[in-house]
Amino acid sequence: MKKQKILIVEDEENILETLQLNLDLEGYALETAVDGEEALSKFKSFQPDLVLLDVMLPKKSGYDVCREIRTYSNVPILFLSAKGTTQDRIFGLKLGANDYLPKPFDLEELLLRIQILLAPLQEQEKETSNFKIGDFEVDFKNFKTDSRSGEVGLTKKECELLKYIVSRPNEVISRNEILDHVWGEEKYPTSRTIDNFILNFRKYFEDNPKQPKYFQSIRGVGYKFTP
Repeated sequence: MKKQKILIVEDEENILETLQLNLDLEGYALETAVDGEEALSKFKSFQPDLVLLDVMLPKKSGYDVCREIRTYSNVPILFLSAKGTTQDRIFGLKLGANDYLPKPFDLEELLLRIQILLAPLQEQEKETSNFKIGDFEVDFKNFKTDSRSGEVGLTKKECELLKYIVSRPNEVISRNEILDHVWGEEKYPTSRTIDNFILNFRKYFEDNPKQPKYFQSIRGVGYKFTP
């Protein structure tokens, strides 16, 4: 199972270092930002599974960051803020945050809240060990699938790419997002590599690969999986 990714947005150096140290020990993959504009940029490049978000940030407030993220993503957001009144918490939750923890916070409580927010993602990963595309079943655990021409073996990268795409149904996913999520810090292939993988998926699953209904190309952007 891949490490779950957390974006920490915090401009207080001591708090940021404490969060990094403890979340790293918990086994999470981490990225950090120290202001609101950097947070939005890192969010798009890192594609986190959860965001820890301070409210009072330079350049753009945490509230504004949350509001903008919610225009294109449902990723869990947990506010960490010295603004801890009931009104502050209600306002943050109304913006679309999933949780709100006032500072100073108990580290054990924070870790538990993170586990709770990430639990649905872990369940989703378990559920996608087998996945149906039309009349065909993909077995991600054993790297194989039924196809139009019978059972075929899948490479590890094919499985990773396919699992990522089907986990985001009806969303347009850019080639850069795919490269960041599937290849990460590995040496990037060319976008043509992704295109070739998609062509293979069409051969496996589409009734007419030249007129795909599951794996659709979005010109100039990337791809969309339509269940």
